Amino acid sequence: MTGSDGSVPKRLVVGITGGIATGKSTVLEMLRKLGCQAISADHLAREILAPGEPAYSEVLDRFGRDVLAADGTIDRSLLARIVFADKHAREDLNRITHPRIIQKLQSAINEFRDTTEPENAVLAVEIPLLFECNLRNIVDHVLVVAAEQEIQLSRLTTRTGITRDEAVRRIQSQLDLNEKVRMADSVIWNNGTLEDLEQAVNDFWQKLQSVKGRETESRN
Repeated sequence: MTGSDGSVPKRLVVGITGGIATGKSTVLEMLRKLGCQAISADHLAREILAPGEPAYSEVLDRFGRDVLAADGTIDRSLLARIVFADKHAREDLNRITHPRIIQKLQSAINEFRDTTEPENAVLAVEIPLLFECNLRNIVDHVLVVAAEQEIQLSRLTTRTGITRDEAVRRIQSQLDLNEKVRMADSVIWNNGTLEDLEQAVNDFWQKLQSVKGRETESRN
C-alpha cells in the first residue's frame, strides 16, 4: 500500500477487480459501509450509455435498435449476450465505451486526490477490467476478489439465466483469474458465505487502517 517513494498516500485509492461473479460489487458496498468513498466502473458505464449520450448513439449505429429495451434505454443484458458471443462485436463495444469510462474514472480519482477531506480518506473503485485495460497506474493498491471457477459458474448462471457454456465464454473473455491474483497487492477469496466475505473485508479494512495509521504517526 505504498506509493512510488515507499510512503502510504494520504488519500488512498484502492482498485477492486477480479473475475466475473466473484463478488466485486458486494466488496465495494461493504467497504463503503465501513467508511470508504466508492465508485463503480459499471455505474459509469450506465451513465455513458444513457439516452442522449454520444456512446448511446454509437452503440445504436453499430448494433442497431434491436438492443433497445421498451423504455428506449439500451438493454445491457441483451447487449452482453451479443458481445460475449462475438469477439469482434465485443472489441467494437469496448472501443466505444472504454475510453469514456476511463476518462470518467480518472476525473473522479483526480478530484478525490485534490479535494477530499480528511487527508486520510480512502476511495474504493471497482474496475472489472483493471488489468486488461492497463489501469494499474491510476490506483495505489489493487484488491482482487477471487472465487473458484465452479462457484463463479454457479453464481453467473443463477444470476443471469445464461447457459453454462455461455458463462464459461464470459469468464474466458477476461484475463485468467489466477494471473490477476498473482499481480494483486491483496486478495480476498469469496468461496464461502456472505458472513465469511464480510469478515474478510473487515480484516482488509483493519489492515488498511493500521498501515495508514502508522504512516500518519511517522509524519507527526
